[in-house]
Amino acid sequence: MPVREVLFKMERNGVMIDSAMLAAQSRELGEKMLAIEAQAHESAGQPFNLNSPKQIQEILFDKLQLPVKKKTPSGTPSTDEEVLQELALDYPLPKILLEYRGMAKLKSTYTDKLPLSVNRTTGRVHTSYSQAVAVTGRLASNDPNLQNIPIRTAEGRRIREAFIAPPGSRIVSADYSQIELRIMAHLSGDAGLLRAFANNEDIHRATAAEVFGAELAAVSNEQRRYAKVINFGLIYGMSAFGLASQLNIERSAAQQYIDLYFARYPGVKNYMDNTRLQAKAHGYVETVFGRRLWLPEINGANGMRRQGAERAAINAPMQGTAADLIKLAMIKVQHWLETEKLHSRLIMQVHDELVLEVPQAELHLVREMLPKLMCGVAELKVPLLVELGEGKNWDEAH
Repeated sequence: MPVREVLFKMERNGVMIDSAMLAAQSRELGEKMLAIEAQAHESAGQPFNLNSPKQIQEILFDKLQLPVKKKTPSGTPSTDEEVLQELALDYPLPKILLEYRGMAKLKSTYTDKLPLSVNRTTGRVHTSYSQAVAVTGRLASNDPNLQNIPIRTAEGRRIREAFIAPPGSRIVSADYSQIELRIMAHLSGDAGLLRAFANNEDIHRATAAEVFGAELAAVSNEQRRYAKVINFGLIYGMSAFGLASQLNIERSAAQQYIDLYFARYPGVKNYMDNTRLQAKAHGYVETVFGRRLWLPEINGANGMRRQGAERAAINAPMQGTAADLIKLAMIKVQHWLETEKLHSRLIMQVHDELVLEVPQAELHLVREMLPKLMCGVAELKVPLLVELGEGKNWDEAH
C-alpha cells in the first residue's frame, strides 16, 4: 500500500519528452524502412508486402523453399519472430524481415505514438503503473508503456534521448546491478557465487573461469559471453536446447556447459531442485520477504504448462524479490525527498531502475544519497550494488 502513494506521485510527475526529436526520428525510421523494403524485394527476387504474413509465407516457403520450422493452428507455415530468428541464422531474407519488423515496431509504438501521449496541460507524458498485473509483482507500465523501450539497439537508445530534463535539471538513473544473480547467490547460498560477489568480481568472468577451468585473467571475451548467457539462462530455467540455440552450438555441448556449471556451483543445483519440489508440494514459492507467488499449473496435466510453471518456480523468487527490493527503494527514496523538502522527483521506474529529475543545485546530494538509500533497503548474503548515471536525457544517464 505505501508504494501506491509513490506511484500516484510518479504518475502525476510525468516525464518530459522532446516531440520534435521523435518526429525527426520517425522520418528517419520511415526512410530506413523503405531502404530495407527495397533490400527485401531484391533478396526475394520480386516485390511483396512486408506487412503481410501470407505473402511472406509464400515467398519464404513456396518460392525460396526455406525449411518450415513450425506451423500455425490452421496448418500453414508460421512466420512469427521465433521462426524468422531461426531462419535468419542461415538465410538473408528472414534477417532483413526481422530488421524491418524491429524498425516498424519502434516507429508505430514510440516515435509516432509518444508525442500524441503528451498531456496538453502539463506538457509531459504520464504513464499508468499497475502493481497487480505481473505474477511476480513487477510493476507494469501502460498507456504508454515506458518499460519496453529497447536498449540494445541504436534506434532504441535514440528514443531514450528524447526523454529529457527541463532546463536547469538533469536526469539521474539508478540501477540495481545484476540484482537477480545476487538474489540467486543469496537464496542458494552457493559458496562460489557468494565468494565472487563478496570479492566484487565480474560475475560473468568468474563463471567463465569456473566453467572453462581457466584463470580469471585468461578468460576470453567469447568465454565471458557464453558464461553470461549461461548465468542469465539458468535463472530463467533455460534448457540445454534453449542454451544451444542462444549460443548457436550443439545441444550436447550446451548440456556439457550446464553440467559443468552445476558441478562448479552445486548450491545453485540444490536450490533449483528443492524449489521445484517445494512448489509441487505447496503450489507456491516465496520471495526473500515471504511474499507468496502462486503456481496453479505446477501439478497440472498439461505437460507444456507444467514445465512452464516449473521454470517460473525457479525464476519467480528471484524476479519477485527484485520487485520487492525496488518497491522498498521507491518508498525510501520518496520519503527522503519529502523529508528533506527537495525539488528532485521520481519520474519513472523500469524494473530494476529508478529515474529521477534532479535540479542542478541538488545533484551532488542526490548522487551521494541515492545509492546508499537503495542499497540499505535489505541485507542479503551478498552486497547490493547500485550503478548511477546522469545526463541531460535518459540515454545519457543510463
